Amino acid sequence: MRILSIQSSVSFGHVGNSAAVFPLQRIGVEVMPVYTVAFSNHTGYGAWRGPMLTGTDVREIVTGIEERGGLAGVDAVLSGYQGGDDIGDAILDAVERVKQHSPNAIYACDPVLGNAVSGCHVAPEVQNLIRDRVVPRADLITPNQFELGFITGTTPTTLESTLESVDRAREIGPKTVLVTSVERPERASDGVIEMLAVHGDEAWLIETPRLPLKANGSGDVTAALFTAHLTATGDAGDALARTASSVFTLLENTLASGERELKLVESQEAYAHPSMQFEATRVR
Repeated sequence: MRILSIQSSVSFGHVGNSAAVFPLQRIGVEVMPVYTVAFSNHTGYGAWRGPMLTGTDVREIVTGIEERGGLAGVDAVLSGYQGGDDIGDAILDAVERVKQHSPNAIYACDPVLGNAVSGCHVAPEVQNLIRDRVVPRADLITPNQFELGFITGTTPTTLESTLESVDRAREIGPKTVLVTSVERPERASDGVIEMLAVHGDEAWLIETPRLPLKANGSGDVTAALFTAHLTATGDAGDALARTASSVFTLLENTLASGERELKLVESQEAYAHPSMQFEATRVR
């Protein structure tokens, strides 16, 4: 399997491609990373150093890959945070060029917009870009529950309303939706959190314990692993179970370390050989 991953890069810590690439490689995926920024660390620290790349830079890199024949045999294009129209247009251009060489390739987009606690934390330009131009072009999206509501103009809360929001998202463009950080009043307890995957005519729900941890980059790992597992097997329930198992172990190890950054390398066996401690339940 070959994935073109267009995301940010940091030297210290793990977000964007610095979170997604190694887990993908550890499960046997050939990854072609294209960076949108080259920062010292993620912006959650409040200060960072390093350059932002432009859409022209991204196009030049993708062109160079194309000239080497590297866009043939691509299974998926993966993207995360998009800082504005310049980068967004370059990513959409890359998707189009990949599909010219690899017609069966999918575009998997993590539509990074915000969360239920802080709301949208991206500029209006990015909100419009993601909702109006990127999501309609995507084959797979991995929003959290808040982002799903923003994209579809709905307020998903219960399982039923979340499924309805997913169906609305699928009418816009993407045929597969993974909803992360699902919190619904009818869940077993406040001590759990869920993910919901809808693919074809099936919907799968999985529940894991909620850990007292906010780890930057865990969503990037989730999107990457789910994309790879689903592309490999076409089985959304299995892809969801494998992804949840791997990411939970990663978060457990990070919490136990007492450190802020993901213990990405130390958790590598969880990607290659997930313990499958959680079972996905079909809900449709």
